[in-house]
Amino acid sequence: MEIGKIGVVGAGQMGNGITHVMSLAGYEVLLNDISKDALDQGLAVIRKNMERQVSRDKITADQMEAALARITTTLTLTDLGATDLVIEAATERETVKQAIFDELLPHLLPHTILTSNTSSISITRLASRTDRPEKFMGFHFMNPVPVMQLVELIRGIATDRDTYDACFAVVEKLGKTAASAEDFPAFIVNRILMPMINEAVYTLYEGVGNVKSIDESMKLGANHPMGPLELADFIGLDTCLAIMNVLHDGLADTKYRPCPLLTKYVEAGWLGRKTGRGFYDYRGDVPEPTR
Repeated sequence: MEIGKIGVVGAGQMGNGITHVMSLAGYEVLLNDISKDALDQGLAVIRKNMERQVSRDKITADQMEAALARITTTLTLTDLGATDLVIEAATERETVKQAIFDELLPHLLPHTILTSNTSSISITRLASRTDRPEKFMGFHFMNPVPVMQLVELIRGIATDRDTYDACFAVVEKLGKTAASAEDFPAFIVNRILMPMINEAVYTLYEGVGNVKSIDESMKLGANHPMGPLELADFIGLDTCLAIMNVLHDGLADTKYRPCPLLTKYVEAGWLGRKTGRGFYDYRGDVPEPTR
């Protein structure tokens, strides 16, 4: 099927990034959030990021204005029922995602494809609770969406070929690369990345190195663009912990046990950049290690 209008649920970091790339690719986008402030802030971030692209000659000013004109916002979730494709990008909690789909279902068009930007939750399980498991799949963008080239496409056990092909065509139109992943906990990227971050936290917890030495070791010794603890702060420590719990619960293997120090930081509300403190303190001019 041909996708023309896309609904995005959630105007946060992932939702506004998805809206950004979709509108630039020529899609009409209806962006939803429960908060007007979140919608206003999301639009401001999109404009700021597009202005940066214009300043770097990635896009023209005319392309930016045309893309922004293709974005509409709404506080009413059910308005998204009139779109061809819905991408849910809400909080990484299954109960929240399920409530969103439950509310949407009675208002969807017969052909509407439902997708989730979840980084770890079972697509098969989410799909099974809808009226269209064959038209449901995982559509996992990497953060930051305008910059990162990969999109994981995850088929649930019931996802049909037409649904996959339609989403694959969207990824191609975005100029990104699709990686087909099977529906197992955390899929491909986070199945590999999160245990590495968790091991870095264990390395800190056990006193093998401090924050600075761990991050410098991986940047200079393994040529990683960001150290694992810096990256964890960028992702959000609550998200890292949630994904480790999904891996631990779903695969029942002790190698995925979340580090107690990661849990402690989350309990303290030190979630990384978004709260001003995590493995680094961001409240000053320069981030300072907190350990």
